Amino acid sequence: MKSVRFFRHLPALLAGFAAFPSAPEADAQVNVVQKVAEGVYFHEGELKPSGHCNNGWIIFEDYVLVIDANFPSGAKVTLPKIQAMTDKPIRFAFDTHHHGDHAYGNQVWFEAGATPVAHEGVLEEMKKYETALFGGEPGRWEQAAATRPDVAASKLKAPSLLYRSELIFDDGKQRVELLHFGVAHTRGDGWAWLPKERILFSGDACVNGPYNYTGDGDLGEWIKTLEAVKQLKPKIVCPGHGPMGGPELLDDQQAFFIALRDEVKQYAGQEPAKVEAAVPRMMASLRKNERIARYLGTFFINQVEKAFVEQGGQPFPKMEIPAKKK
Repeated sequence: MKSVRFFRHLPALLAGFAAFPSAPEADAQVNVVQKVAEGVYFHEGELKPSGHCNNGWIIFEDYVLVIDANFPSGAKVTLPKIQAMTDKPIRFAFDTHHHGDHAYGNQVWFEAGATPVAHEGVLEEMKKYETALFGGEPGRWEQAAATRPDVAASKLKAPSLLYRSELIFDDGKQRVELLHFGVAHTRGDGWAWLPKERILFSGDACVNGPYNYTGDGDLGEWIKTLEAVKQLKPKIVCPGHGPMGGPELLDDQQAFFIALRDEVKQYAGQEPAKVEAAVPRMMASLRKNERIARYLGTFFINQVEKAFVEQGGQPFPKMEIPAKKK
């Protein structure tokens, strides 16, 4: 009888966040189109049970730019809402990063006439994790398709319009700058910045609730990237998950990672199993900080492990699950 590794975070990521608690927010407006500015809209995705990310869209004079492709089912929720609002064609769908809840809906937007757009790091990450698309063994898409009918019924579409540092859309009325500040949630994180209105769409590099998946990122670099992004001085931040807010979202997201790393430093040099056993104590300690308490959730054990490994420790012992006999 063989055994297989049990990963606590990846299956939930591929399936969406349906297994994770939503953060209660008084101003949350899930599945409601919210006007942020003239021609600029935000749509908070339904996490439970669908696992949908947030979407945004900007209506230009001749076309529409969508922020994040979502899962296929999420794209099919948002697409008709945009089409009911304007008869202008949806020409571009911007993937803020490569994860399924932000990029697996590309095919839906493509069939509606849009070109998938992303930082070149998104394609590099897809080549690493979506190996079947590039002639290798089945990857994350196939894992997601095993649990999500919407993914199984669609197909993976990689972004084909790529940028390195910035890509600008400007028709004289609307201006959107697609930017890259470095590694954060992933190595290809893109940000959509509207300088005139000072509105920022962050993808999962900044969220508003217990939704920080850290498996494909780097916490130390993430903190630096957030510091660089803060220099934009946005008035409104539209996160990848959770309700939109003000510039405090960037501050709080950064503060959470700083506090997490500081907490984990106290366990430097200890055995991984002992650090893992201390996770409840660390969570209780951080929960005392009201500013960052909303970021604590089911992902916390993985966040602690990530911080511990980045600081020179070893991964936590993983549960071994016996494979079924054939």
